[in-house]
Amino acid sequence: MSDQLHPMAPHHLPFYLAPGSGTDTLMVVMGVFLIGTVLWLGTLYWKLHSLPERMAHKSQKLQFEFVAVLGLISLFTHMHIFWIAGLLLAMIDLPDFGTPLRSIAGSVEKIADATPAADGGEVPAEAAAVPPPADKPEPTKEKEHSHV
Repeated sequence: MSDQLHPMAPHHLPFYLAPGSGTDTLMVVMGVFLIGTVLWLGTLYWKLHSLPERMAHKSQKLQFEFVAVLGLISLFTHMHIFWIAGLLLAMIDLPDFGTPLRSIAGSVEKIADATPAADGGEVPAEAAAVPPPADKPEPTKEKEHSHV
């Protein structure tokens, strides 16, 4: 076989046409580009999908577990409403009711356990609840009259 072109063929072929013997360079370049684009879009999708979790995790929010579960549910069911709910929940600051209640409970336990007696022993809870007698009599309050 000769490497000569057919006399009717153009002498200058465009770059996108592969020669008869050799590799199709454009196909290889486009294949690498396609693989790179698919990997880049997949990474972008995963970053976008984990956005609510990352938002809730950075701020150490109480509802982080709920946001993570909503993200997994939306991933496996392909229902975007779960992702939107997780995003909204990650953006909202829920008030912290647990810390003040734990503090109150701890203070009440300390008060209940730390009622000292005169001889160093503990006073029963019933005796600790009774107030000590007052040295001075309290001033009497006048009766309030209701205007009916």
